[in-house]
Amino acid sequence: MRLARPAIAALAAAFVAQAATAATTSFQVTIRVDAARSEGALPPAWRFFGADEPNYATMKDGRKLIGELGSLRPNEVYFRTHNLLNTGDGTSAFKWGSTDIYKEDADGKPIYDWTVVDRIIDTYRANGVRPYLQLGFMPKALSSAPASVPYQHSWRPGYSYDLISGGWGYPPKDYGKWRELIYQWTLHNVQRYGRKEVETWYFEVWNEANGPAYWKGTHEEFYKLHDFAVDGVRRALPTARVGGPDSAGPGGALMDGFLAHVVSGQNAATGTVGTPTDFLSFHAKGQPLFVDGHVRMGIGRHLSQVDEGFAKIAAAAPSLRTKPIVIGESDPEGCAACPGPQNAYRNGTMYSSYTAASMARIWDLARRRKVTLDGILAWSFTFEDQPWFAGYRQLATNGIDLPVLNVFRMMSKLGPERIEATSDHQLDLDAVVAKGVRADPDVGALATRGPGGNIGVLVWHYHDDDLPGPDAAIQLSFAHSGKASHATVWNVDADHANAYAAWKAMGSPQSPNEHQVAELEQASKLTPGAHQPLKVVRGAATLELRVPRQGVAFVQLD
Repeated sequence: MRLARPAIAALAAAFVAQAATAATTSFQVTIRVDAARSEGALPPAWRFFGADEPNYATMKDGRKLIGELGSLRPNEVYFRTHNLLNTGDGTSAFKWGSTDIYKEDADGKPIYDWTVVDRIIDTYRANGVRPYLQLGFMPKALSSAPASVPYQHSWRPGYSYDLISGGWGYPPKDYGKWRELIYQWTLHNVQRYGRKEVETWYFEVWNEANGPAYWKGTHEEFYKLHDFAVDGVRRALPTARVGGPDSAGPGGALMDGFLAHVVSGQNAATGTVGTPTDFLSFHAKGQPLFVDGHVRMGIGRHLSQVDEGFAKIAAAAPSLRTKPIVIGESDPEGCAACPGPQNAYRNGTMYSSYTAASMARIWDLARRRKVTLDGILAWSFTFEDQPWFAGYRQLATNGIDLPVLNVFRMMSKLGPERIEATSDHQLDLDAVVAKGVRADPDVGALATRGPGGNIGVLVWHYHDDDLPGPDAAIQLSFAHSGKASHATVWNVDADHANAYAAWKAMGSPQSPNEHQVAELEQASKLTPGAHQPLKVVRGAATLELRVPRQGVAFVQLD
């Protein structure tokens, strides 16, 4: 049904009035940090990123963004990408990429070409980023796909997701040649980058083999593919870090079979029992909806998948229970390139506040399940040469950072030791997992101590519904904080570190001039606020904060 213009105007006026009312109201929140109460190590799990399109990393905006990611913590940031073994000329497309790494001559003998894939990994390493190396997909000369199946898909935004399939998703015609490809590539990487460097990388096989879009074989054929690839890696580098299976969601029957296979199954490549496994990986996604004219996020679904994956590994064979876990894709929904009204959260502060709130809860779930969380990978990068703020799930648009990237900058300031932080408006963990954040907002905090003893606090104000609401007026107090007398505060909200808000304010230009781009660049920066003195209230150092709905703040004691 199409609304008449007066009705649209009335709805818009009501929304503006509601927003204005929300902006002038607030509710009180008390957050207490006790530096004397250590809660153990906090792994820097936030430092993993990824994308479908490998070739974007070597293009102008991709190179810039890889540099921004590497600067978060040089040589500690990892990047995972699909399509590194695909046949093609290296031209990018949505959910596609290629390197032409493998061909065969007329006699069926392998021809290896490292040119394009070297350029990609060289870009990572030049910018302080390391590969989380996905061994996939299947080169055309090795694919067992029927001749009637096109090798490359022709998917584009708006098409059915099933249409991403192609000949690249089939098992190999020759598992020996598949293993030799992986062996030769690993050997080349060791020779090019050095043994000690490649030992820091992650190696995993394929993507979401429990779903029909990415894998056209059976579960058993995937385990065989995995065994032969791992054997190839370990032949070239016996100390390589190998794992998997990077399943869709917690993995279901594929993960159950994988956990059994790598411990007690017959290795298809070696004939021995089990497969070397240094880490385990699965994916977790939320499910936003478009409800009553606005986006409603699905953080509960996202966290429930995380918890199920943790529980599955915690109940596995004893030799696997303590293995490091990487959530190889952890996102608000499942398709970074897919449009739709339910995905209209991506450009602004809904995405950034969701990231802070969900990441903190994932740390909590890992601690409760007593599993070893290593990585939480944001499947979000950039889409080259697309319209400004086009609505894809990305960290930057046309070289300009989105608010969500600034939350990762905040996380890079977190220290390695977690200390106690309590908020009287932080929702119960079980309630958020079961129901999301649909009634009261979630105003929470995570506090850490750095190597020099400095205290940092991440504060978020989150709600699933993308609607205006009152600010959180926060009294943040610190016990046993030493001699700290001042605090520095960084903010991400509608008025801070937000290029999207600045772009809308200048009229949403699709061809901004160089002066406007410079303004957007400046508006995107995460900059510290005033150096604020701490007040002493009943023996505790105290700071007053105002965090808007969908806002995130980082406080560091000086």
